[in-house]
Amino acid sequence: MTHCSSYHRKALFHQLCAEKMDVLVIGGGITGAGIALDAATRGLKIGLVEMQDFSAGTSSRSTKLIHGGLRYLKQLELKMVADVGNERAIVYENGPHVTTPEWMMLPFHRGGTFGPLTTNIGLRLYDSLARVKKAERRVMLSREEALQKEPLLKRDGLKGAGYYVEYKTDDARLTIEVIKKAVQKGARAVNYAKVTDFIYHANGSVSGVVVTDLVTNETYRLFAKKIINATGPWVDELRQMDGSNRGKTLHVTKGVHLVFSKRVFPLRQAIYFDAPDGRMIFAIPRAYKTYVGTTDTTYDGDLAHPTTTVEDRDYLLRAIRYMFPSLSLTAADVESSWAGLRPLIASKDGTKRGEISRKDERFVSTSNLISIAGGKLTGYRKMAEEVVDLVVNQIKKEDHILYSVSETKHLPISGGDVGGSKGFQTYMTEKVEEGKAFDLSEDEAHHLVSTYGSNVDTLFQIIQQRKEEAQKEQIDPVLFGQLIYGLEYEFVYTPADFFIRRIGALFFDIDRVKKQMTRVTDYMAKALEWTDEQKDSYSAQLIQAVQEAEIEPNGYV
Repeated sequence: MTHCSSYHRKALFHQLCAEKMDVLVIGGGITGAGIALDAATRGLKIGLVEMQDFSAGTSSRSTKLIHGGLRYLKQLELKMVADVGNERAIVYENGPHVTTPEWMMLPFHRGGTFGPLTTNIGLRLYDSLARVKKAERRVMLSREEALQKEPLLKRDGLKGAGYYVEYKTDDARLTIEVIKKAVQKGARAVNYAKVTDFIYHANGSVSGVVVTDLVTNETYRLFAKKIINATGPWVDELRQMDGSNRGKTLHVTKGVHLVFSKRVFPLRQAIYFDAPDGRMIFAIPRAYKTYVGTTDTTYDGDLAHPTTTVEDRDYLLRAIRYMFPSLSLTAADVESSWAGLRPLIASKDGTKRGEISRKDERFVSTSNLISIAGGKLTGYRKMAEEVVDLVVNQIKKEDHILYSVSETKHLPISGGDVGGSKGFQTYMTEKVEEGKAFDLSEDEAHHLVSTYGSNVDTLFQIIQQRKEEAQKEQIDPVLFGQLIYGLEYEFVYTPADFFIRRIGALFFDIDRVKKQMTRVTDYMAKALEWTDEQKDSYSAQLIQAVQEAEIEPNGYV
């Protein structure tokens, strides 16, 4: 898996330049990752470039749920519920280490959006459309049963609750595991590689791109039969560069999440509830934390740098106090936060909420640039299959070359070779015992298996072999092992890559980031031979990210 190493960037660029590819994907979020994997498994020569880190945009800033689309029943989007429900099961089976079933409670109060009858009917329909497993089908709870499961719920007007299963995920790790599998299957992927221009044939069709390596500022020309624009919120920017940004366009909205310690928000049970303004909000326990989100506001700021404002924070705090009034949480209780963007699709002349689509759509320009926009994390695999179907059909007509149908439906992603969802618990038990034999605590071993799945043996080996080096660098040995693995197998190039998107610590263990960030940055500077200017820049990026996550009162706000 050396192509996933941060030490081989230059070689990767030369490989991408060495021959004309079948497909070049622009964008390293979950959509681009899925396309790269699908194409690689069919035998296409595939390259992928991402101007930031992989999953740095929307794909690391979601509500971190592979969910079945229950909310779309309200809009009678029955096909969407069916599609994402079916895909949810596939995502879970192919990567059970990054996807976990989570029972979710939908409380209904007097005067609320949902009532006993509508909730029961809705969840029954949801079970049917999404083909929910028998053991995970909805249960209706009385008022007393709901309060027994979650005593923090607002008691005034509580009539009962629906109880159903959603799936938690680590969105950034899901993305990186898909990319790693694509690389294993022959794809070539590189981050911090920005497309600055398109290259065209004499007939006007797109034939390649000009790419700048943002680490070295070197420029490369990459050529491919097909160019796919899978850049999420940046889709329209590339369509503009291509001169094809006409008709439907993006409507970008921002969603914000807040993280609390379990000490101040001791939530036992995941809750999906009505905010005072009617918007649906998730409150989800995760290890020693509870997180809440999301907002939904139109966004027209810096696409690469969405932040949580005081207004965003206070909106969610009001929603929390409304549904969990005994807590009386304040801004001082917020440990960290994150803001992400949703690239929704709207027509040029209508961006009212009712006219905005959460479906994915494909646009093929006159230059044959293929753009995909919209869609959901849960449906990434199916979106990718449909895009690659489009590509192989074009190649079949133009070059008379046949490629196979998609093979990803039953293909474990990197780390997913654990025997599916049924085998994962046995795998977990065995590997935790192995980890304890390597002097790891049970919690440490469990966390590593949950994070890395079937790649955990490599982690165990690194931790054991480099204990003395970790001690010398004054870095926790488990964290140091994760860092080395990130550098050698997961494209990590900056401290933010590591702390935010590979181990999720900025959001869920921010004190650990603040404690270890200087030593980790110092080690990476030596290992990757950064210049002093690079070290200062990457260090400043992480410091800013920490400040923004904490919503500093000076206006990051």
